[in-house]
Amino acid sequence: MNAAPRSGNPSAQVIRSLLQHKHQLSMHSKNAPYALPAQVTELDLEAGQLVLEAEYSGSDIEQYTSGGGMSFDIEALKAPDAGEREVYSISNVSAKILKTDSTTYRLECQLPESVFVQDSRGAIRIPFILGMQARVSVEVYLHELSIPGRLRNLSVGGCMVDIDIADSIAITVGQSVPGITLEFPSGVSFFAEASIRHMRPFGNHGHAAVGFQFINLTTPQSEALFHYVSEAEREAAYRTGANDAVATHSPLFIPGAKEKKILQREEQERQKHAQRSPVQRGVMEIAHQIQIGLMYMKTRHLFPEEILYDCADTLLYLVAQDRKALLYALAFLRNEPDWVRHAVQVAGQLADMMLLRDPHSPHVREAVLGALLHSMGKPLLVSEELPSLKVHMKPYQKEILKGHVAALKEKLQALGWSPSPTCRDVLVNANERLDGSGYPAGKRGEQLSELARLVSVLKAINKLTHERNGIPPRAPLDAYRWVNDASGAYDKTILVEYIQQYGLYPIGSLAKFSGSFLAWIMDIDAKGMPTKVNVIKNLSFKDTNIDSVLTSKDFAQIGKLEGVVNPADYGVRIAK
Repeated sequence: MNAAPRSGNPSAQVIRSLLQHKHQLSMHSKNAPYALPAQVTELDLEAGQLVLEAEYSGSDIEQYTSGGGMSFDIEALKAPDAGEREVYSISNVSAKILKTDSTTYRLECQLPESVFVQDSRGAIRIPFILGMQARVSVEVYLHELSIPGRLRNLSVGGCMVDIDIADSIAITVGQSVPGITLEFPSGVSFFAEASIRHMRPFGNHGHAAVGFQFINLTTPQSEALFHYVSEAEREAAYRTGANDAVATHSPLFIPGAKEKKILQREEQERQKHAQRSPVQRGVMEIAHQIQIGLMYMKTRHLFPEEILYDCADTLLYLVAQDRKALLYALAFLRNEPDWVRHAVQVAGQLADMMLLRDPHSPHVREAVLGALLHSMGKPLLVSEELPSLKVHMKPYQKEILKGHVAALKEKLQALGWSPSPTCRDVLVNANERLDGSGYPAGKRGEQLSELARLVSVLKAINKLTHERNGIPPRAPLDAYRWVNDASGAYDKTILVEYIQQYGLYPIGSLAKFSGSFLAWIMDIDAKGMPTKVNVIKNLSFKDTNIDSVLTSKDFAQIGKLEGVVNPADYGVRIAK
C-alpha cells in the first residue's frame, strides 16, 4: 500500500482511515467492568484533537479515564460480515469529560503525537496499523493445544495478540505458555516463551485481545526481537507517513509465496460468505456475548448479569418477531464451539416452545437465561488434563466434563450471584433424566419439574442431531426414535409436542433432493413438510456454489425430497 499523507497528527491520520469504513469505537478500562461504546463527533487532523460522544446512565463514567487517561479500540470492517477487520488501540489518551445532558457525555481527547507509545515496562510499543499484519501461533499446552491469532502490537517486552474469543477458554491471566511464534509476511518467524499479562474482549465481532510478556529470552532471541521491532517501527512509519526518510516497505512485511497463498485463500473464503440476515447476525452476536460473559467471569471475577440478560431478551425478541427466521438462523451456529452452539440453540427452542404454550409466561426469561448458562461450566473445566473441548475425548476426560454443573455452581457462588428458582432449575437439572440415569444427582420422575423435563428433551435431540466426540449426527427421525426408545428417560408427551412443532424436516436442516441438489430448509407447513428452501449446491457440479431461494411451487426444479443429510458428508461449511 502507499504511504499515508505526511502531514498533521499521525494518530489522527490512522483514525481517519478507519472512519472511512463501517466502524465501532469502544472505551475500556481496568477499573470498568464493561467496554463503553462511543461515537466520533469531531476529529482535527492537524491538532490531533478527537471528540467522542457516549451514552452512560451510571454516575461513575470517570472509571473510564482513571489517572486522566482514556483507552479505546476502533474496529473497522473493510469487508462485509467482519471478513476483514482492522483494529487500532490507543491507551492512556489525555481526556476531559463534559456532561451534556442526563446520560450523554462529551469526551475531548488529545491524541499522542506519535503512533509509537511507551508501555508500562518502558518499552516502545509498535501498533500494527493500516494493513500491517503478522500471524501468531500460541502453544498453550506442549504438543497438545495451539491457538492461532494475529499480531496487533509488538515491543521488545511483549506483544498483543488478537484471537478468536472461542479460543480464550484455554488461557488465563498469569499463565505461562511453552511458546509463542510470530510469523511475518516475508516468512521470517520468531519464537519465545511467554506469560499472559492481560486479556479482554476485543472489538464487537467475537475476538479477544491477549497481552503476552516474552520470558526467558536468550541473547540471540533478544537481538532478533530488537531487529523485528525496529522493522515494524519502520513499516508503521512508512504507512503513516510519519517519517519522510522512510520511502519503502520493510522487507519483513513484503508477502512471500506462502503468505500470498494464504491471503488468496482468505479472499476466496470472504467471497464465498454470503451476507447474513439481521436475525443471523443477532444470533451470532448472542453467541459472542456469551463467550465475552465467560471471559468476564474468568478474568474480572464478576458475573456479567447485564450482558447475559441482554442475550436472553434478544432471543425472546427474535422469537416474537419471526420465530421461523430465528429457527433458521440457529442452524448457522454450527461452527461455533459446541458448548456455545448447544446453549444458544437449546435456549432458542426453549423460548419458542414456552411461548407457543403460553405467550405471557412469567418464567420464560429466567428459563432462557438458565439455558444460555447451563453449559458454561464446561469451558471452566479446561485444563492440562482437558486441554480442549474440541478433541475426541477419552473416557477419563468425559468423566471430568460431567463435573461441569458443579463447576458452574461453584463459580456463580464465588462471584456472589444467585440465580432465580426458575433459572436454577434449568442450571441444576438440565442433564437429569426421568429414569435416574442423568447427572449430577441422578434425580427421578417427580423430582423433576415440567421445565426440567422439557429442557431434557430439547438437549437430547440437539445432541443427537449434531456431531459429538466423533459420532456423526442422526437424522431427525432417528433422533426422535432414539429418545422414544430410551426406556423412560424422557417425557414422551413432550417428545410428541416437539415433533408436532418441528416435524421430520426441521427448519435449519440440510435436505437432499432427487435432482442431486442440497438445500437448507427455511420454512415448513403445518404437516412439517418444507415449503421454502435455500438451494446451495448441485452435486453434479461439486465445486460450484448456488444461492437460490425456492418455494414449494418450484420444487420440481430440484426433484423430490429425499431426506435430511449431514452437511459434513457433502463438504458444506457454514461461514463464521
